[in-house]
Amino acid sequence: MKISLTQKYNVPGPRYTSYPTVPYWNENNFNEQKWIKSFQRAFAESNSQNGISLYIHLPFCESLCTFCGCNKRITKNHAVEETYIKALLKEWSLYCNLLPEEPIIKEIHLGGGTPTFFSKKNLEQLINGIFSIAKKAENHEFSFEGHPNNTTYEQLKKLYDLGFRRVSFGVQDYAEKVQKAIHRIQPFHNVAKVTLWAKEIGYTSIGHDIIFGLPFQTVENIIDTVEKTNSLKPDRLAFYSYAHVPWIKGNGQRGFNEENIPKDAEKRKLYEVGKQLLAQNGYHEIGMDHFAFASDSLYKAAQNKELHRNFMGYSASKTQLMIGLGVSSISDSWYSFAQNTKTLEEYYQLLESDKLPIVKGHILDHEDLIIRKHILNLTCEFETSWGDEYLYFKEIPTVLSDLKEIENDQLIVIEENKISITEAGRPFVRNICMAFDLHLKRKSPETNLFSMTV
Repeated sequence: MKISLTQKYNVPGPRYTSYPTVPYWNENNFNEQKWIKSFQRAFAESNSQNGISLYIHLPFCESLCTFCGCNKRITKNHAVEETYIKALLKEWSLYCNLLPEEPIIKEIHLGGGTPTFFSKKNLEQLINGIFSIAKKAENHEFSFEGHPNNTTYEQLKKLYDLGFRRVSFGVQDYAEKVQKAIHRIQPFHNVAKVTLWAKEIGYTSIGHDIIFGLPFQTVENIIDTVEKTNSLKPDRLAFYSYAHVPWIKGNGQRGFNEENIPKDAEKRKLYEVGKQLLAQNGYHEIGMDHFAFASDSLYKAAQNKELHRNFMGYSASKTQLMIGLGVSSISDSWYSFAQNTKTLEEYYQLLESDKLPIVKGHILDHEDLIIRKHILNLTCEFETSWGDEYLYFKEIPTVLSDLKEIENDQLIVIEENKISITEAGRPFVRNICMAFDLHLKRKSPETNLFSMTV
């Protein structure tokens, strides 16, 4: 019996928010001094030209959503806010003390957890504290993630006044049965309310996150969710696959049975139906799992080949240096990665000792930098080339050999020194990137590390 392309290529694989991926970092060749040297080099090369980016992880949530793979701390005690804000500003000051001049910040993203767990007063204290020792770039782009159930008008207005113009709201799915399964009870009117508030205040890019492949999810659910989404007309959408990784996240992702999760062709149909509806409603596909109106900055960046992808996801702003603040945050200098401790207790302890809360990282070698560029090209532009001598590497013939079957399935077009992903191949970008992933090819994982690619 002939198997579908979905069945054929639905294998575990990385999402490629970095290369090398975190499981393949060489921690033995990494230390804090190497990271500081790399961070200072990137700052010298980028601050005056493009500025830098900040990712700030705000980990607190009042309840656990069982679809979530983020690093979070569940609590209803809002007294934790001030201690955490103080620690974030201490970490930021430690970084600034290592710099020869005031940093210029082009991009900030507040992620979580639930950033809107924090009061408007504490969010203002955080942002003002950041800029007490930094400058805003003229063309800055500040964004945050909001929970529709607890985001207030006052929070939206305060962050707007502080320079934020982009907000994304987690929707996931509007079906009550699905919401109960993932412990995310969120009525449509809550999403409508915060979306309309953001429009009224003047946010220029409002996003919704939708997930396909959730437990009990049906085609009818996807149609209903997309139709409700279209009625609100967010500027951009993340429409991505549920990553079922209970071996990483423990019992938090075992709130339902395996047979309740759509798989293979059934799951892929959810995406195809949703994608078709989004196209009919004027959304353009951007990179992997993202859609936007032509008026949104993400679409314009894609058209101008300026789209960038990092640990924050897709971005219209490309900066060489991204500093991650907060528990579990990852920093990126282009030449190296550094990740903070994942526990609040150790995070506070290291900062009290005037130490950067870094616990692991990776220094990219020459080969890593070449492969990283190819994977960025594939995920952002759906093509890559090694016509430039700098982008050639000796394993290219092996990569092309490994891609032969994907070419035969008409998912890519291989030319003399170039690969282009076809329209049919876009859902399989991760599989195509895996052919370039030399770390993965040299050492296949012996245990579960990654979610399924389709």
